[in-house]
Amino acid sequence: MTPGDELAPLTVPVTRTLIVAGAIASRDYQDVHHDAELARAKGSPDIFMNILTTNGLVGRYITDHFGPRAVLRKVAIRLGAPNYPGDTMTLTGTVTAVEARPGGSAVHVRVVGANGIGHHVTGTVVVEIPAEETR
Repeated sequence: MTPGDELAPLTVPVTRTLIVAGAIASRDYQDVHHDAELARAKGSPDIFMNILTTNGLVGRYITDHFGPRAVLRKVAIRLGAPNYPGDTMTLTGTVTAVEARPGGSAVHVRVVGANGIGHHVTGTVVVEIPAEETR
């Protein structure tokens, strides 16, 4: 793994079930994440994904790529365009730095999750990789 390497993209269908289940699982009971009528009353065209679900999807993207022994050390994300039901989010990643550490390495990855209206999430992740797992 070297700076400039790109991770394979991950395509995530944004379903109503994913949005609601993610909100419930993270105990985020804000109506804009499960009630379309109330979300519209607040100015949104529909319910939308919460940041905790997005954070989980970013973590999944990184650990799916680096393997089950990878440890997320830092996840710093920022939300942009909402994820609405019926859209698709595609996560992409680019390695920006690799630090040698005792027993492995720390890989810094720039992550972008784009949907039909723009960038839903941008950020950086630092993942620790054991030496035998470094690619």
